[in-house]
Amino acid sequence: MDIIQLLPEHVANQIAAGEVIGRPASAVKEMLENALDSGATNIKLYIKDSGKTLLQVVDNGCGMSEADARMSFERHATSKINKADDLFAIKTMGFRGEAMASLAAIAHVEMKSKLTEKELGTHIIIEGSQVKKQEDCSCANGTSISIKNLFYNVPARRNFLKSDKVETRHIIEQFSRIALANPDINMSLHLDDVEYFHLEKSNKRQRIVSVTGAKSNQKLVPIQEQTTLVNISGFIGKPEFCKRTRGEQYFFVNNRFIKSPYLHHAVKKAYDGLIPDNYFPSYFLYLDIDPKLIDINIHPTKTEIKFEDERSIYAIIRSAVKHSLGKYNVAPTIDFNLETSFDIPVMEKGKAYTQPKVKVDTNFNPFEKEKPTEIFSWGDIVEKANIQQEIEVDWTQEVQEKQLLQIKNQFILLEGKGELLIIHQQRAHERVLFEYYQDLLENKKVESQQLAFPFNITFSNSDYLLITQLEEPLHNLGFSFKLKDNSIEINGIPPECTKENLEAIFEEILEQEKNDDKLKIAIKEKIAKVLAKNIAIKKGKKIEQKEMKVLISNLFACDLPSISPNGKPTIINLALNDITKHF
Repeated sequence: MDIIQLLPEHVANQIAAGEVIGRPASAVKEMLENALDSGATNIKLYIKDSGKTLLQVVDNGCGMSEADARMSFERHATSKINKADDLFAIKTMGFRGEAMASLAAIAHVEMKSKLTEKELGTHIIIEGSQVKKQEDCSCANGTSISIKNLFYNVPARRNFLKSDKVETRHIIEQFSRIALANPDINMSLHLDDVEYFHLEKSNKRQRIVSVTGAKSNQKLVPIQEQTTLVNISGFIGKPEFCKRTRGEQYFFVNNRFIKSPYLHHAVKKAYDGLIPDNYFPSYFLYLDIDPKLIDINIHPTKTEIKFEDERSIYAIIRSAVKHSLGKYNVAPTIDFNLETSFDIPVMEKGKAYTQPKVKVDTNFNPFEKEKPTEIFSWGDIVEKANIQQEIEVDWTQEVQEKQLLQIKNQFILLEGKGELLIIHQQRAHERVLFEYYQDLLENKKVESQQLAFPFNITFSNSDYLLITQLEEPLHNLGFSFKLKDNSIEINGIPPECTKENLEAIFEEILEQEKNDDKLKIAIKEKIAKVLAKNIAIKKGKKIEQKEMKVLISNLFACDLPSISPNGKPTIINLALNDITKHF
């Protein structure tokens, strides 16, 4: 009995759609790229319900004839290529003819398109690859495509979509990539009837500032390099503005956004010695290369490119970034020809001479014993935050009676009954703070200390949207702030925080949220982890006996004292019998 058969066309289209259209943002990418290929100078994107209800792109491009409008929904129907060799001379965004056929298979699609020279346009409605309506209509020049009820006939895939805020973030990121690659085009983004982006035609620098925020202008360093292999232009970020979070790393090859960990490594290497290893530099690099030297047909989403000579491009990018950092005096330099001791300011004519004042500490006694240096008063913070709990374990008495020993300002030794405990002070403190903040978030026991002067942090549009969605849990932890114009004005913070670690805390919270696809963790737990990590005492910090005892007592009162919030051990037990075996 024969069992092999051809799949029905609509089923094949639904399967193929899974490779091209994975989420609403994928549909946005394909439709915006089609609008670019039409020669549009004005593109509008409308989103409702994170793209699940409506995705609409309106452009003023060349439009389509009646026959082309219908043919555009057929698989592998394209005007971009005619033969296989054309794949190595691609200058357009779309070329395989899969996007519209895939969208028509998994959504309700409505299209209106009109050629400039025609009086009437074409109106087409397709549901699940079936043409429901095609007729002449009166419409504006260009094309308007609406994608409604995405994945309506593939419920399994619709169920796998992330939360609305995650899907919206992906749409904003996709829009931003195309907007950054095409600064000469007017573009706008409307989210649920609210205009989120309104980008006028501009140069690259102005477009970057419009997308990432006004304050980004001061951190951009221009880069320009021309070689026989590739021309590089764009901007890199100054080292002092590097962040712990990813998000402002963009490569564009022939105006197409690509992902390349290999080329990212080239940029990172150029910053060696200027930024810490766990920080990420911003860059917006535009590569112009002969299409014959690249292959963009290696991935369904076309976000990966194969270079004919990738190693040479790596070297050119690294050299260009280092050159730009040095050229604009961003990298530290030493002038060996200048003797700074002779760099004396010239007295101005007629200016009175002022005798320098010498301050003398009359209380200084050279024979008095040196006062201990100021150390981290964690015990005071514990009392202030009221997190020391009543402990009902045997170790409580042990901790209070024993003399504790701190090793290398990193570990604490505690002798117990027949064993030796080695405690990692940073991880122990992280565990204590983590459970404390979890309790605050659950019970909303808000404690906040008011700042004498407000502290402002500015975000990019996408990061600002994330912060607005995290407003409630942050308020529950003691953060008091106002939201305005892509920035927050912080007026109150939890007692354990300082101004110095505020930016790091918010950056890491954003990083956790951006990795939501990989980390299936509740937002409250994420924020508690970030605060615990940033506020906990670090290795190398000297603490007194009283503080060590308070720390360990609180650690043993935790639900999971032996594991840090990141799953690493906080305590190692060494049996004394095992120690004696070494002697």
